[in-house]
Amino acid sequence: MPGPPACGRSLTKNTASPAKRSTPRQHRPDEGLGRSRGGLSCEIHLAGEGGRRPLTLLIAPGQWGDSPRLIQGLERIRVERPGGGHPRTRPDHLGGDKAHSSRRSRCHLRRRQIKHTIPEPRDERANRRRRGGRGGRPVGFDKEIYKRRNEVERTINQLKHSRAVATRYDKRAYVFTGTATVASIRLWLKP
Repeated sequence: MPGPPACGRSLTKNTASPAKRSTPRQHRPDEGLGRSRGGLSCEIHLAGEGGRRPLTLLIAPGQWGDSPRLIQGLERIRVERPGGGHPRTRPDHLGGDKAHSSRRSRCHLRRRQIKHTIPEPRDERANRRRRGGRGGRPVGFDKEIYKRRNEVERTINQLKHSRAVATRYDKRAYVFTGTATVASIRLWLKP
């Protein structure tokens, strides 16, 4: 005679399956966590000064787009002047990737007179060509300036040398923002 089933499982099959959720479970929007392809994650949106030193940090849920965060990040830039006066809020030049190439971002940069090097995605280029003369002129793109864009990626990699930034075990977004800020201060203090 066979013994009881292993691990306390019963032999009878449970025919009543739980009802599936039709909408995803809502999370707190202020926690900076969201679902993306890799699962539950967050994004660090960074504006750097070129020498692997961050100027602004934004923490956003993983599924949020990059283009809207560009404008928010630019609005947070404040660089104090050595002689006093109003802080600088406008960078000399901005290098972004294809995710930042939206009409809204480009209009904002033009309005604030910020020079930028952002590549145009293939589908936007095709749509502009398809529209002919009404599609507008091609965006200016300098490959030599764009080669410096890797400095932002290297800055993020330097931030991730701090284990707390790389793993994000912090549940609350304000705690994780503080952790990333401390890691960025350490980058500024490096000789």
